[in-house]
Amino acid sequence: MTSQAAQAAQAADGPETVAAARRSKITPAREREFFDAVLEQIRACGYDSVTMEGVAASTRCSKSTLYRQWKTKPQFVAAALRASREVRFAGIDTGSLAEDLRRAALAAGDWSGKDTRLLQALGHAVTQDPELQQALRETLVDPEIAALQEMIRRGVERGEVRADHPALEYVPAMMFGVLRVRPVLCGRYADSDYLLRFVEAAVLPALGLT
Repeated sequence: MTSQAAQAAQAADGPETVAAARRSKITPAREREFFDAVLEQIRACGYDSVTMEGVAASTRCSKSTLYRQWKTKPQFVAAALRASREVRFAGIDTGSLAEDLRRAALAAGDWSGKDTRLLQALGHAVTQDPELQQALRETLVDPEIAALQEMIRRGVERGEVRADHPALEYVPAMMFGVLRVRPVLCGRYADSDYLLRFVEAAVLPALGLT
C-alpha cells in the first residue's frame, strides 16, 4: 500500500478507530499492572505526589505509553478506579436486616484500611476534577449504598422496620461516616470488630432493631 493510500485508509477509519488500535497494544494484564501501581502509589504517597512519570518508572514502561493511553493523570486514575470496582456488600442476604448489617460491618472491616486510605488520599483532588469525582463515586460509594438500600428494602418488606422510619436514610451515612472518621479520632482504621460494635451500639438501636 502506498503512503498516500495508507493515509487515506487511516483517515477513513477516523481518530476513534486509530486510538482504539493504539490502546489495543496494551494487554489487559499489563493494564491491570498500571492501574494497581497508580492506586497503590496514591495510597502510599498521596494523589499530588504521584506522577505519570513515577508510575511509568515503577512499571518499567515509557511515560509516552501512559500519556497516549490516558492523556492526563486524572483520566488515568479515573480509569484505574473504574477497573478496580468491587461491591463488597453485594450478595449479603441473611433473611434479617439486623444480621445483614452485621455482615456488612464485617465485610467493611476487611477492606476499610485500604479503601479509606484511598478515599483520604483523593479527598482534595476529587473536588477539583468532576471525572475523578464521578469515578470515585461509581467505584467506592454508589455500589455500596445501593447494596445497603437493597438490604433495607428487604427489611421493610419483611416488616422488620417501617418504610417511613426516620433513621433509614441515614444508614449509609452512618456506615461510611464511621469508616472515614475513626482514623481522625483515634489514629486507627475501623476494623471488623470496631464496626460490628458500632452497628450493635448505634445503627441497630437507631432502627429499633436488636
